[in-house]
Amino acid sequence: MEITVGVGAGARHLGVDRVVDLGPLHPSAHGAYRLRLTVRDDEVITAAAPLVGHLHRGAEKLFEVRDYRQVLTLANRHDWLAAFCNELAVALAVERMTGMDVPPRAQALRVLLCELNRIMAHLVFLAPLTGTRDRDAVQAVLEEATGGRIHFMANRIGGLREDVPAGWTGRVREVLSAVDPGEAPEGLAGLGVLHRDAALAFGVTGPVGRASGVNFDLRRDDPLPGYRDLDVRPVVRAEGDALARVRCLVDEVRQSVALAGQCLDRLPAGPVNLRLPKAVKAPEGSVYTWVEAPLGTSGVHLASRGEKTPWRLKLRTPSFNNVQALSALLPGTKVADLPAVLGSFAVVVGDIDK
Repeated sequence: MEITVGVGAGARHLGVDRVVDLGPLHPSAHGAYRLRLTVRDDEVITAAAPLVGHLHRGAEKLFEVRDYRQVLTLANRHDWLAAFCNELAVALAVERMTGMDVPPRAQALRVLLCELNRIMAHLVFLAPLTGTRDRDAVQAVLEEATGGRIHFMANRIGGLREDVPAGWTGRVREVLSAVDPGEAPEGLAGLGVLHRDAALAFGVTGPVGRASGVNFDLRRDDPLPGYRDLDVRPVVRAEGDALARVRCLVDEVRQSVALAGQCLDRLPAGPVNLRLPKAVKAPEGSVYTWVEAPLGTSGVHLASRGEKTPWRLKLRTPSFNNVQALSALLPGTKVADLPAVLGSFAVVVGDIDK
């Protein structure tokens, strides 16, 4: 027998499973989803159904009526914590379709900015451990380099909008030397276990997948030119619980600090963009590009009919897959542990409603 109750209902029904709806979030929020939980009378979750699609922003259709320069403006908004990586995925698709040879300095700076973006995004989820000081410092150097605090708009087809300011690399070194991601609390051990088979079945990527033993990282497995000379060693754990997920975030911050330092040591001179025609047109055909965004694989499938606007531009966003795995890891979790488990599950709701 089941009884459906609203959030905040205090009545207990012994011997009766309660179906509790968390959400959907208000449409004014960045994305909206609904988590439907079935809870026993001993406050243990027996089933969880993440329901998405309450708000559809139609980004993929908006792409089809904008030229490729304008598409970049929208591309960084489906995950506000990974704006630079989102721009890059689209720019790469157009560059590969047109056969552009991006200057080496632009390739190196793209990797450096990707790793700074990753540090900033991870520190948002680690804020309960570290506070916001380090995140704000990283965000400040990103803002100095790009002119944007959230929506960076630094990528351009063929490279970057402009070079970094004079003295910027020294300030980045200073910020990186102070970044401390803290340590994961041991109290998360054994909570919200996501097994490797389930992670693979749901297509979970990024630190959430690697915490469950999915040894996949595009920076190593399909590296962009700027990553090929860097020492990328994916952070992989086997436990798949909340503690493993937080530890992956912590260790990936440290790894990204090291990778950013390598980029600074090897940063070449030269231009950061190509001179483009007035209208950029991708030739007829299709291409798929992907990058290792902070939360996992961010992919772009571009189909072109040779016009200045894409015929189809399909996004593969990390959280759209990752959030589905809540149905596998939440059963068996006590309701009292739900905030800790969800807090460890790095996910951005915004990119599920593209």
